[in-house]
Amino acid sequence: MQPVTCRTCGNRVLAEKHSEAHTSIQWLTDAAHACPRIRNDTGAGHTPSWIPSCADLRDTIDDLARRGELVTNRRSHPAADLSTRSSHDRP
Repeated sequence: MQPVTCRTCGNRVLAEKHSEAHTSIQWLTDAAHACPRIRNDTGAGHTPSWIPSCADLRDTIDDLARRGELVTNRRSHPAADLSTRSSHDRP
């Protein structure tokens, strides 16, 4: 993950792009306190877990990725081989 500073409010997070559509964000402080947009949404009665993200932060991250300043990590993890599990271990 790489440090990213929101160009709108200056909040700092760690972010990682896995694809154009998949972004992981690690908040370094409580999002409802660090991000004015999320704080406004929680003040309007929305639960923070139901607020998908901050559009300003998302735009900042996408812009950094387009400019090549945030590297897209396209690693993949191998899927588990279910054929080696006994029948009681299978989902």
